[in-house]
Amino acid sequence: MKLIGVFGASGFGREILPLVRHQLSHENPESFKLVFIDDASPSSIINGVTCLNYKEFIEHKSTHKQVTLAIANSIIREQLALRCMEDKIEFFQVRASNVVELDDVQMGTGAILSPFVTLTSNISIGRQFHANIYSYVAHDCTIGDFVTFAPSVKCNGNVVIEDHAYIGTAATIRQGTPNSPLVIGRGAVIGMGAVVTKSVPPGLTVVGNPAKPLIKNNHA
Repeated sequence: MKLIGVFGASGFGREILPLVRHQLSHENPESFKLVFIDDASPSSIINGVTCLNYKEFIEHKSTHKQVTLAIANSIIREQLALRCMEDKIEFFQVRASNVVELDDVQMGTGAILSPFVTLTSNISIGRQFHANIYSYVAHDCTIGDFVTFAPSVKCNGNVVIEDHAYIGTAATIRQGTPNSPLVIGRGAVIGMGAVVTKSVPPGLTVVGNPAKPLIKNNHA
């Protein structure tokens, strides 16, 4: 029996659980077992699925184990990916049935593609990409490892998004050019609804329309 784990039983994990069920619907139900993996959850059954801690998952008698990492925090996602690789656990790609993928899309392991996601043409995507509902990636984009798209992200053509960047709900990234792509730096955060019209340095948080660096008010 194959053991398939959704790592993370919080909101996003419960959202993608039906997608995983649908992907497995063509398989013999006796050939696999679907579980949540969550060390913090007090419940043993969540949304009708058994929840195991990681130790229980590893020690399960199944010799064929796969996981999908439904963890929004990209740093934790990377740590868990490394842990799973050390334990020789395969990654399971989650893909809604209505995802649109056009031409020449290269994608790393472990992606989660929610309903109504669109990937157009000539796109390179790294490991453990999360694309939430109604997001799109247009032509000639390069996306790094552990990048997260919240719902309804609009990533237009000729954009480079480096590792661990987080793109907030309904953010829009303006199109770059072949000779001068717009770059979202490593670990940058694009705020909800932001309209990004120029490159964003690594680690910076930008908000607004047009997007500008977030200035925190330190006054009480």
